Amino acid sequence: MKNTARIAALACVIVLGAAACGNKPDDTAGTTPSDTTSGTPSPTENHSDVKACMVSDSGGFTDKSFNQTSYKGLTDAVAHLGVSSAQVESQSDSDYKNNVNAMIQQQCNIIVTVGFKLGDVTEAAAKRNPNIDFAIVDYGYANPAANLKGLGFNTAQTSFLAGYLAAGMTKTGTVGTFGGIKIPTVTIFMDGFWEGVQHYNSKNGTDVKVLGWDEATQKGSFTNDFEDKNKGAQTASTLTAQGADILFPVAGPAGLGALQVAQNSGGQVNAIWVDTDGCISAAEYCGVLLSSVEKGMDVAVEDAIKSTVDGNFNNKPYVGTLANGGTDLAPYHDWASKIPTDLQQQIELLKQDIIDGTVTIKSEAQP
Repeated sequence: MKNTARIAALACVIVLGAAACGNKPDDTAGTTPSDTTSGTPSPTENHSDVKACMVSDSGGFTDKSFNQTSYKGLTDAVAHLGVSSAQVESQSDSDYKNNVNAMIQQQCNIIVTVGFKLGDVTEAAAKRNPNIDFAIVDYGYANPAANLKGLGFNTAQTSFLAGYLAAGMTKTGTVGTFGGIKIPTVTIFMDGFWEGVQHYNSKNGTDVKVLGWDEATQKGSFTNDFEDKNKGAQTASTLTAQGADILFPVAGPAGLGALQVAQNSGGQVNAIWVDTDGCISAAEYCGVLLSSVEKGMDVAVEDAIKSTVDGNFNNKPYVGTLANGGTDLAPYHDWASKIPTDLQQQIELLKQDIIDGTVTIKSEAQP
């Protein structure tokens, strides 16, 4: 009876929800690569004496994924706090050190770097420059310097929900995932997705198969970069040729190739996006997206910048979870009426079970 009541309440929530429902550094107040603040009201605060800066990884600020969402945190800080800003896009991995040094030369008060691959460069810069605050998206340190803060996200939790959703929606009984590069911030998604499918099988007596990743062996499919959309399309086509009808690409812009494969399938293949709500960042593919595994990188970045403004920056790692809203499933958008209400209810219950600790996720990549 207790479970029935929870489901009934959640049904109301779902119904109501549906109804409601390197380059040269730039210091032009956070307006590159596009002026995301033009036409907006003047900030209610004015901290133009504080300079917030950002360095992307090789995916760039228009990757429709984690760089773009992190960059939104910088532009939001400009819009809300009135800080000045500078930013630089990395064209390749070899740019990271020079680009971080360029931001140091810009006399930034806080420098935010984006991506696991900038971990060592960021730490070295923080140790050399103790009077500058540093924050890094998607990386953590066992013993961070006093001026260095990791911004991490337990996306295994939300990917678990995505795996459960995919298992509940597949028509072929096979789903697929692939990564860009085999690093913990990629495999954490794949682990969670894999576990979510297994959980669905155990709860529903099914045998949905996962192609492209095996959590037990930590082996799977990777494009070995985050930029090449053609590689993403090739990898996705290999998975669909083996029967996968729902794809979960964890590969930044390369993953857009999988969405193109889905879009070209005539409704036979669909997908789930990562890092940001794909129906917003890659709206041209919204019709094939069941949902997205979101990371609140924009909020975490803006909060880190605000702590510098307020003078209370610290090195305590931030971890976004389902419980604190740092990660979550995006709305179902075009699929809200296509995903069975019962499955939506199960996912809401499962989300709460993860938050409560009733369901435990095993991924060793969790922060």
